[in-house]
Amino acid sequence: MSHRRVVVTGLGVVCAIGTDLETFERNVFEGKSGIAPIESIDISKMRFKNAAEVKGFDSPEHFDKQQLAILKRFSQFAVAASRQAIQASGIEWNDQVAKERTAIVTATGAGGLTDLDDQYENLYRFNKTRTPPMVVPQSMPNSAASFISMETGVCGPTYTVSTACSSSNHAIGMAFHSIRSGTVDAAITGGSEMPISYTNLKAWEALRVVSTDTCRPFSRDRTGMILGEGGAVLVLEELESAKARGAEIFAEISGFGMTADAHHVTMPSLDGPVRAIRNALADAKVAPERVGYVNAHGTATTANDSMESKAINEVFGEHSANVAVSSTKSMHGHTLGAAGAIEAVATVLALHRGILPPTANFNEPDPECDIDVIKNEARETAVEAAVSNSFAFGGLNAVLVFKRYEG
Repeated sequence: MSHRRVVVTGLGVVCAIGTDLETFERNVFEGKSGIAPIESIDISKMRFKNAAEVKGFDSPEHFDKQQLAILKRFSQFAVAASRQAIQASGIEWNDQVAKERTAIVTATGAGGLTDLDDQYENLYRFNKTRTPPMVVPQSMPNSAASFISMETGVCGPTYTVSTACSSSNHAIGMAFHSIRSGTVDAAITGGSEMPISYTNLKAWEALRVVSTDTCRPFSRDRTGMILGEGGAVLVLEELESAKARGAEIFAEISGFGMTADAHHVTMPSLDGPVRAIRNALADAKVAPERVGYVNAHGTATTANDSMESKAINEVFGEHSANVAVSSTKSMHGHTLGAAGAIEAVATVLALHRGILPPTANFNEPDPECDIDVIKNEARETAVEAAVSNSFAFGGLNAVLVFKRYEG
């Protein structure tokens, strides 16, 4: 049975380096970092002081009071990004059949858990006996998916995926497979996260994987990840229907691979990521030699970056020297459940424009990371195919393959 082809026709993003696609695109290719001192909470008792916060996103400009009573910040990012992506795609749902043949698949790692800090403080510190009535719908991980459905009228398969840092790649991959198989004809998919709360940052502090200065993936002097917040959404469509309505096509999504390490809850293995990349390439029917770019998971932790470099070398072999690699987390931070979506947008733009984004903050090569890192400045190179990696705590790996669309 021949598979249907699936293309990307809409992109939207809200993150530390841009609250709209144009700004994000400019900054990601200029290597501009959004990492700065945390402003939204008191950090006087924190070991680390920096994060990639979203600046200039004024919620009342995007949502009315009734909407704000339902949508917390992590959901606001997803909904705002979905509006951008839908507008960019020009997609419309003119009849009930079209609405039923469109999926909404969102992702988040922690959902609204970080928004519960105030409730815990009121209950346990100030001994208040009541909480606001909308706390449950505000904090449920699927709040963004449900709101996008209600706002657009789309009523096909709608759900939320939560697999820590691989959440968005899993969501996008499942949406892609649903279109390719014929279950639906289009999908609104991506992820969002808002991890900047006192309780959550203290939990990450205890793991000792967060840098006290900045994020410098694959650099020998890297000292850990930097947490970020934000969200991104893609509109995916079956190729022929996208062409029929004259949509601009940014790229083709052609493969998805997922595996579990079955190894350790926080330490990555080599086998799981290698199998996930190979599965994605096999699913895409793309030979390793056709890949010219990898948007790496690249967290800037000692364990991840050396492992991922070995995985890239194992999968691509001698061709590794021709595979450019960058981690855009060096600019927008590690947005956990939203990471794959933001990085998918960067990867699609790279294919569409023929420019590969850099790894910012890079200082010196690491012999343990023997790959072609794009250091500090974008590289003008048109590539045929690109891989975007996400590897999560719990040993869950999700990899996407995109191809440049030639018409």
